[in-house]
Amino acid sequence: MAELRVLPPARRFIKKIKDKELKKLYQQAIDEILADPSVGEDKHGDLAGLKGYDIYYRKINYELAYTVEYIENEAGDTEVVVVILAGTRENFYEALKRYWK
Repeated sequence: MAELRVLPPARRFIKKIKDKELKKLYQQAIDEILADPSVGEDKHGDLAGLKGYDIYYRKINYELAYTVEYIENEAGDTEVVVVILAGTRENFYEALKRYWK
């Protein structure tokens, strides 16, 4: 299982979620990504190297953007999932492009 690192923009969004069911869906998504980091959809163009995970809840599309890094240590390579941004689909990719650059 991979390690998890959540960057501040994603942490702020997830912390602000008041709906327990939506928060639970985000946690399930993160657990699934940690178990198998390849589950997300590869992004192209300006966002090459990132992966996206879609969450549908109450007819709203939520997104989770992440990348997988490999850190070398004494015990070998460690896989680290870095959650970059979380939010609703509206303006998500514009915000992600601004943050990623």
